[in-house]
Amino acid sequence: MKRNLLTTISLVALCIMTLIITVNSSRAQRAEFESPRRANPDVTAPVPVPNPMPTDCAIKPGKSSTAPAVQSARSNSSTAPMTLMRFRQLQFTDLADRSIAPKGTRPAPAYTPREEIVLIHPTNYGDRFLQDINGNPANLEPIVVLHETVGSADNTINFFRTPHPRDADQASYHTLIERNGTIVYLVPPDKRAYGAGNSVFFGPRGQESVKTHPKFPPSVNNFAYHISLETPADGINNADRHSGYTEAQYQSLAWLVAKTAVADDRITTHKAVDRSGSRMDPRSFSFSKFFRLLQTYNKTDEIAIRCTVPPEALQSRRSVQSTTAPSSTGRQATPSKSIQPPQPKQPSSAATQQPADTERKPSSTKPIRRFESID
Repeated sequence: MKRNLLTTISLVALCIMTLIITVNSSRAQRAEFESPRRANPDVTAPVPVPNPMPTDCAIKPGKSSTAPAVQSARSNSSTAPMTLMRFRQLQFTDLADRSIAPKGTRPAPAYTPREEIVLIHPTNYGDRFLQDINGNPANLEPIVVLHETVGSADNTINFFRTPHPRDADQASYHTLIERNGTIVYLVPPDKRAYGAGNSVFFGPRGQESVKTHPKFPPSVNNFAYHISLETPADGINNADRHSGYTEAQYQSLAWLVAKTAVADDRITTHKAVDRSGSRMDPRSFSFSKFFRLLQTYNKTDEIAIRCTVPPEALQSRRSVQSTTAPSSTGRQATPSKSIQPPQPKQPSSAATQQPADTERKPSSTKPIRRFESID
C-alpha cells in the first residue's frame, strides 16, 4: 500500500515537472514570435503582390511614422508577380575583375541553395530614406547584420505575415535561412526591414545610425541588410549557447552575403549593434567558419541594397546645381539646402540608408534573451 502511494506521488510529480517544462518552452518561443504556422511552408512559385513595389527611396520621414514606407509600397492597384529578380539581379558586376555578367552568363557555382519567396505584410517593413528625421543626409554605406530566430522558421515568418499597425510590434528580416539551408526572401533589399531597434554600428568613421522615428532611438535599419539563421530546437530558450547551425546554413549564408558586395569589416551581428543590452544573437556562431566559406565565393553586387533616387529628389538636385552655378557676373549664388542622393556603389560595398525603427517587444513580461558566441 505504501509502495503504491509513493509510486503514485512520484508519477504525479513527474507529470507536473513535464508540464512546467513544456509551458516554459512554449512561452519562450511565443515571446519571440507568436503566430500561427505557415499554411504552406513550401512556397516556391512567384508570389502575387498588390503592386509593382517600386524601388524608390523615400526622401525624409514624415509626421506619420508609418507613412512613407507603406504608402509608396502600396500606391498602385495593379498586380505583378514577385520573382527572384526583385531580390537579386540577373545582371551584376563581379567585383574581383569588374566584369559585367549579363543574364544567361552566370557561372555555375559549386554550391547552390534552394531559394523561396514569402511575401510579408507591408506594415512590417518600409522604404529606405535619403534623409533622417532632421533633414540630414542618411546615405551611409550598407552593413550586413546577422541574427537568429529564437523560434521556428514557420512561426517567425508567420509573425511577419501578420499585420501590425502599432509601430512597437513591427519586425522583419530581409532574409531567413532555414536549417536545411533554404534561403527565404522576405523583404526586397532596397526596402528597410525592421531587424534592429535601438542600434548603432561602430565603423571607421565612428558611430553610424539614422533616426527616422520621433519616438524611438536611432537604428541601423536604414542601411542594414538583415539575415537571420533559424535557431536549432535546443536553442528556443534563454541558455547561453545551443548546438549551433548546420553546414547548409553556413554555406547558404556565405553564398548570400557574397552577393551583397558588403565589405567584410561591415558584416556584424545583432549583439554588436544593439544598444539596449538585451539582444545577443546569433548564439554559438562561428565567424571563422563563416569567413572561410565566404572567401570561396566571388563578391558581386547581385543584391542591390541601395534604393533608387526618386524623380522629385533628382529634380531638386538639378535645381540646386543650377542655383550654385557661376552667374554672368562671375559671382556664385548662395546654395540652398538640398536633398542628398545616395553615392555610387563602391567596389566592396553596396550603399543604403537606415532608420530609427522599433523592435517588436516580446509578448511575455520577461523578454527572451538572444546570445552570440564568436570564436
